[in-house]
Amino acid sequence: MRAPKLTRRSFLKTAAAGSAVAATVGILAGCTHEAQEESEEPVVVDEDSADDVLSSYEEAESTLTVENSWSLPLGNVLHPGEGTWIPVTTAGASATPMLKASALSLASGELLEVVPEPIGKQTTTVIYDARCSDSVYAWLELDYVTRAWSLYAAPFADGALSGETVTLSEGDANYDPAPFAVSGSTVVWQQQPSAGGEKTSEHSFCYLWHAGDTQAKAVVESFGRFATTPQISGGAVILAPRVRSDSVVFYGVTAYSLADDLETQLGQLVMPQNVRPFRATRVGERFLVSVEASYSTGGLLGQMGTYIGTAESGFARINREPSECGCGHADLFIVKSNASYLAVDLAKHSISSLPSADRIVDYGEYPARAGECDLFVTFSTVKDATTGYPASVAVRTFRL
Repeated sequence: MRAPKLTRRSFLKTAAAGSAVAATVGILAGCTHEAQEESEEPVVVDEDSADDVLSSYEEAESTLTVENSWSLPLGNVLHPGEGTWIPVTTAGASATPMLKASALSLASGELLEVVPEPIGKQTTTVIYDARCSDSVYAWLELDYVTRAWSLYAAPFADGALSGETVTLSEGDANYDPAPFAVSGSTVVWQQQPSAGGEKTSEHSFCYLWHAGDTQAKAVVESFGRFATTPQISGGAVILAPRVRSDSVVFYGVTAYSLADDLETQLGQLVMPQNVRPFRATRVGERFLVSVEASYSTGGLLGQMGTYIGTAESGFARINREPSECGCGHADLFIVKSNASYLAVDLAKHSISSLPSADRIVDYGEYPARAGECDLFVTFSTVKDATTGYPASVAVRTFRL
């Protein structure tokens, strides 16, 4: 999808949630960071050059204690959020609607419905995903038969939508449901061709919109699909576009400044040839990148595991199969490991385990934070003590 096609859907629509379309706003053509033929050199370093966290760090007792905990009804799934409100998708009481979009207050533990039903009127349309900050709520709706989708956003305050809902993007089965992230008053999302559709040769783009603006804009172009979903961390947006146009595949994990709408590149880690990052974010000035497979070439970063660091300062490696995106604050990093978490302190060269909640199901706990944070939020489905069946969702917070 080349730059002139950025306006193939030439306008965005606004509406109150659940009501008819009310107004239109424009979308800017062009792209801040167009795909370039050349990029920085890939980072290929010796496999023995990283600190192996599991074998060389000292085991320590965890210093993390539960600050707050709540029990939610079964069927609630938390998603990463940055502020006082955590986005939640909530199972409906019946098949219609199948899911609702909600928000959990970390101040009170109150769970509030934000979008009680899809805007889309087809009976096969469901709320598919949700993200929020303390001032913007965004959600994606998907028709599970046609695979058509729409991404919406609206101002958000005190657990409720507080203004008009904007249709940020739309697509059909030829385009993936847009991965997106929210920070402050900003929503960023990626529009990219489906791997199995008719548009696989098109370029992908990352877009940015501020609440209240009459226009959104394209900010980053990729030669094909992005490798990871967008993450917003510590004032940076982390993306992994494909950075070269030839048949050789290179992905560049790149941090852009959110303060100037991604015009400034804060850092980049170009992965070895053909190595696809699985998750990627940034804590402070260190990248936090995981690779879910081992490659025959590529040196250190071509091996399965999670890596913390930069090409200039070196890396620490957690040699385990990665799962969710990690998070951290200063020198302390939290990485999901099987049913629990590893807490890695790079300054003290120590590692500890964060115990899971009692009676969790086999899938373990999942984080509701990603990237930079000082309050870690985790959730898990837990079993009833008497029946052994899943009964509720436990949410816990830990101060980092």
